[in-house]
Amino acid sequence: MKASVDASLCTGCTLCCDIAPDVFQMGDDGLAHVIVDVVPAESEAAAQEAADSCPVSCITLG
Repeated sequence: MKASVDASLCTGCTLCCDIAPDVFQMGDDGLAHVIVDVVPAESEAAAQEAADSCPVSCITLG
């Protein structure tokens, strides 16, 4: 599974980073960024929860 963040929608709320810190990290630009090329199997549930919890739906998993 891969994750991506649409920077044009991200509001920098940090929710994804709190839920899945192994996958998402806040950048110097104040926006969330994916920090892995492929989401580790053990982090897939957290990544899905982060995507589902995103208030602006800017996280895509696939």
